[in-house]
Amino acid sequence: MNFHKIVKIVTGILGVLGIVFLFMVIGSGDEEVKAAAAMGDYSKISPLITLSQVILGIAIIATLVFSLLGLFSDKEKLKKALFSIVGLLVVLGVAYATSEGVETPMKDGEVLSAAGSRLVGTGIRMFYFLAIIAIGSMLFASVKKLIK
Repeated sequence: MNFHKIVKIVTGILGVLGIVFLFMVIGSGDEEVKAAAAMGDYSKISPLITLSQVILGIAIIATLVFSLLGLFSDKEKLKKALFSIVGLLVVLGVAYATSEGVETPMKDGEVLSAAGSRLVGTGIRMFYFLAIIAIGSMLFASVKKLIK
């Protein structure tokens, strides 16, 4: 059986299930669903949520599989991807090395640990570094294009 036929069949089945679950919820009415939810009965909504989670899971798995297959099918793409990953790890390392951690009291009375504070600082610095790199590369490409 052809892969595209399988995808069409699975898509059709999931679509029909979604329509059935939607009509179950709509047929119940807003007030009945709210009243049931207030008493802890989520039986009308649960199938729709579960179906959504299954579809999201399938989409994530399919995206990862086909991305990796495309990546491993071409040596040049794999080389570029590994270079990009190493570059991102270098930026992460620099951001972590330049961050400091200080115990910080929060509004809810909890205390953010020094390690947690350092991770927050790392995220902020990494954002700034990546923004500077992106702006710099756009400027470099523009100047290079003007020179040509």
